[in-house]
Amino acid sequence: MIVRVEQLNPTIGDIKGNVERIFEALKLAEKQQVDLLILPEMVLTGYPVQDLLENEAFREACYEANKKIIKQTGSTALLFGSLTKNLSGLGRKIFNSAILCSQGGVLGQANKTLLPTYDIFDDLRYFEPNKEFRCLEYKGVKLGVTICEDIWYNQNEVQYHHYEVNPAAELKSRGARVIINISASPFTKSKHQNRLQMLQKHAKELSLPVFYSNQAGAHTDVVFDGDSLVLDAKGNLTAITEPFKPGFVDINWDPETGAVESLVPLKNISTDKFSRMLGAIKCGIRDYLDKTGISDKAVFGLSGGVDSALVSVLAVEALGKEHVTALSMPSEFSSKGSVDDAVKLAENLGIRLHQIPVKELYETYLKTLEPLFSQTDFGVAEENLQSRIRGALLMAYSNKFGPILFATGNKSELAVGYATLYGDMNGGLNPIGDLYKTEVFQFCEWLNREYYQKEMIPRKIIEKPPSAELRPGQKDTDSLPDYEILDDILWRYIELQQDVEKIVAEGAYEKAIVKKVIKMTDFSEFKRYQAPPIIKLSSKSFGIGRRWPMVQGWTAQNS
Repeated sequence: MIVRVEQLNPTIGDIKGNVERIFEALKLAEKQQVDLLILPEMVLTGYPVQDLLENEAFREACYEANKKIIKQTGSTALLFGSLTKNLSGLGRKIFNSAILCSQGGVLGQANKTLLPTYDIFDDLRYFEPNKEFRCLEYKGVKLGVTICEDIWYNQNEVQYHHYEVNPAAELKSRGARVIINISASPFTKSKHQNRLQMLQKHAKELSLPVFYSNQAGAHTDVVFDGDSLVLDAKGNLTAITEPFKPGFVDINWDPETGAVESLVPLKNISTDKFSRMLGAIKCGIRDYLDKTGISDKAVFGLSGGVDSALVSVLAVEALGKEHVTALSMPSEFSSKGSVDDAVKLAENLGIRLHQIPVKELYETYLKTLEPLFSQTDFGVAEENLQSRIRGALLMAYSNKFGPILFATGNKSELAVGYATLYGDMNGGLNPIGDLYKTEVFQFCEWLNREYYQKEMIPRKIIEKPPSAELRPGQKDTDSLPDYEILDDILWRYIELQQDVEKIVAEGAYEKAIVKKVIKMTDFSEFKRYQAPPIIKLSSKSFGIGRRWPMVQGWTAQNS
């Protein structure tokens, strides 16, 4: 049996466009005499669909589209993900389903059993869970079809749920000759390795081959890497797609013996952390701009610091240098070195750089505010005025010429509030908001050393002590612990969700420092509520995956 495991890049809610993508995939599979074509979870709608699923007209459009897809099938059987109606009259109105069809008719349907409600997932908000297990049959062969979380049975990166039922094992006990999983599983920094190990564990324990089809592309802040693959019954990787873009692998499967043979050479897919993060951010930027139609160009402030330097490189890699513009906006506190470094980086990348000094604007603001500020000391208000002037200039350029504004804040700064609302937080997208400051430095080093193999990002940018340059001689360490310490505390608090005592015990940090960092993080939640979307790279990113109450008393009482 020739099986094609394919990953597509649907757009959420674009039923017409997604149907066309499915038809194209089906037409090619038919032409190339594929027996079974496997497409990802919710490929008709894109994922996560969120409250579009509560719209009755949207649901009805999906049901009609399902019929069109089914009717279009011929000799190639198609397994695709969509929503289907719950006809029982009890529970939620819809199922998250995998539909198997051929020759214009339905051969079977499998519904998702394990409905996650952690991180970005909200399946139980919308879908009724499956309560019965049965294999789907094609040409007399029993297929064990599972959907995304069903295969992650108690093996997630962060284990929020412990499930009683193992869907893959249930299907094996009912005679399945293969485990098929259709997924919309988002990218994280460690997902590739964790996913592969999890799927291999299933293959070995069940002594069955595993066919895995995952969504590729990005939806707002969530990136899907694809990584669709085939494992033999011993867990050996037989075939795998290139990540972050549509593609497929073809294999010859003998259901009688379980033998799996790839019809193309096995690709050597990079597992390097920064290589995959680069791919994820490029995908996130491109799809955000393409799918919203907002622009094909970007602008941002280029300060000569490491954060905006990294955003510059990512913008060029995603959009091309001809679509990237930067503004340098020095003030009286900006060092000549920072201005020169920004110019050098722009030259290296070949991007447009406009310099707009803000000293006169800043002085005008201070003069206007003098009747109110005259009896006070220079402080945060005066510092943040500079950032807000720059934010206004960037937004003016964006409004006038059409490029999207990229924010350039990192996760460390966003966590502790070392960022200015209506200033450097302005923007339509933040490409690096899920990278801690130490990761930003490491990323820049990797780009120079491994990716470009030359000094694309000037060494001075990487080596200079981080500073907002909003007052004379300012350094980030004036207000924050060293980033190695800060980032480890933040990682433990945000990703691992450790409390003060555990962070102190495991990190060997002073309790006062840990309590200060946690207090700053929770107090800054109001800023993050107003931040632009952040491309998600971790298991716990700021945005829809971390729902922290803005008004709460727990932190004050326990830190």
